[in-house]
Amino acid sequence: MSLTHDTIYALVRRIPAGRVATYGQIAALAGFPRHARQVGYALAALHDGHTDVPWHRVVNAGGAVSRRADPGGEDYQRILLEAEGVVFDEHGCLSLSRFQWRPDQYSNSES
Repeated sequence: MSLTHDTIYALVRRIPAGRVATYGQIAALAGFPRHARQVGYALAALHDGHTDVPWHRVVNAGGAVSRRADPGGEDYQRILLEAEGVVFDEHGCLSLSRFQWRPDQYSNSES
């Protein structure tokens, strides 16, 4: 069995607005711990604005928006997260203890 884009996208769709998950968290939930990079590749394959996958809710393990090859990509992701109520500190990091999605804390209808 392999970690497919469809599996990643299904998990990312479960992240509620105002919450985030890390690349590693998504990989682990998919049953592939330590495959965070594969999650990044899958999300990079999406076409911005043409998807129902809330890619912007996935951040790095430090609670920051990962750098992009395209100029301004990080700013766009941050804007989308802030519009959902996610707060960043002066270093561009968010509090994972406050904003990280924990699937076991939500009912099946919200997770």
